[in-house]
Amino acid sequence: MKPFTYERAKSPADAAAAVARRPGAKFIAGGTNLLDLMKLEIEAPAHLVDVQDLKLDRIEPTAQDGLRIGALVTNTRLASDERVRKDYGLVTRAIVAGASGQLRNKATTAGNLLQRTRCPYFYDTNQPCNKRRPGSGCAAIGGYSRQLAVIGVSDKCIATYPGDMAVALRALDATVETVRPDGTTRSIAIADFHRLPGDTPHIETDLAKGELITSVTLPRPIGGTHVYHKVRDRASYAFALVSVAAVLHEDGTGRVAVGGIAHRPWRDETADAAMPQGAAAVAGRLLAGAKPTADNAFKVELVERTLAGILAEARAA
Repeated sequence: MKPFTYERAKSPADAAAAVARRPGAKFIAGGTNLLDLMKLEIEAPAHLVDVQDLKLDRIEPTAQDGLRIGALVTNTRLASDERVRKDYGLVTRAIVAGASGQLRNKATTAGNLLQRTRCPYFYDTNQPCNKRRPGSGCAAIGGYSRQLAVIGVSDKCIATYPGDMAVALRALDATVETVRPDGTTRSIAIADFHRLPGDTPHIETDLAKGELITSVTLPRPIGGTHVYHKVRDRASYAFALVSVAAVLHEDGTGRVAVGGIAHRPWRDETADAAMPQGAAAVAGRLLAGAKPTADNAFKVELVERTLAGILAEARAA
């Protein structure tokens, strides 16, 4: 691990300003992703701004009958919150499907959203990677790509977003609240928060330099049956090959988001409209324009099969 300096922020605006004014500075809270990457010297921040004292750890109702989740609420607390389990079961199910209990005890809501989109070549510093070193190339393209993206890819990167919680938030149309270095705030729809790779795969979110997540807001509950199904190579502590977050209503309507197939949680609202027509119609719209490799072409069928299983389970309930 390379040397770095450290400070504890006193307010969200102070934290944002501190990161903005220091080259190579980053925020740290639970550190479950950043510290691992620092040990591998994939990340080498010159300065860390600790935000753990900022009291952004509350889950509160909003005036619009939704929930505001503080950026520092741990995954364990969020998943177990009575209101979340009752009205936003998709979030609970997605969080419990991810990582381990020990990591969920430390990982925060904001940190979960900000975990690096990555692939095995990202971790191998002997290989070229446009996310680690922009312009160096992508070893995954033409390499082993079984776990990697099938849609939304570019000729610069085919990595997948690894998280589970964000897939559920995408299905629920959550909003990310932030504060900028000048103290102003803004709201970012979860649909716009994570970026596709394009020519700049190292820029993974819509956040500006120094912009700090303060909370995530869930809209008014939408009812229905909430299902999160994660298909992976082993039963625990593994990223999804394909994950499906679905909200299903008795009249056959619903909404769906998919993980494990793209650089960000994947949703297409036109696919939601096809829910009454069945899994094949939904998958066809979700994956229109997919560009799988020979290694991961199975994911296209796996999305349809996973969704078909969820729909059949819901009909039988």
